[in-house]
Amino acid sequence: MDFFLKYKTVLFRVCGAVLLLFAFIVHFWMTPKEGVSEVELAAANVARMEASIAGSSQSPKVAKPDTSKFLEKFKNTQEKQMQHLTVIAIILGSGFFLYSFIKPKKSR
Repeated sequence: MDFFLKYKTVLFRVCGAVLLLFAFIVHFWMTPKEGVSEVELAAANVARMEASIAGSSQSPKVAKPDTSKFLEKFKNTQEKQMQHLTVIAIILGSGFFLYSFIKPKKSR
C-alpha cells in the first residue's frame, strides 16, 4: 500500500497511457481496410470452383446449410463488442491520465 501511495501519480499516468495506446491499436486494427480482403477473395474463388463443378456434374445436388446469416450476425456482434471495448478503454485511459495531473489537496 505504501508503494501505491508513493508512486500513485506515475502509476496512474502509466496505466492511462497504456489504456489509451491499447484503445488506439484496437481501433486501427479493427477498422476495415480498403478493397477486398484475402478471406473474401478466397471465399469467392471457392464459390466459383463449386459453381463450375456443380455445372459440369450431373449428380444430384446436396443441400448445404446456409450459415451466411449466422456469420453476418456474429461479425456484427463482434464488431460492436470491439467498438464498446475501445470506447471504454479510451474513457478509462483518459480518466486515469487526466486524474494523474490533479494536484492533491494538502490536509492541515
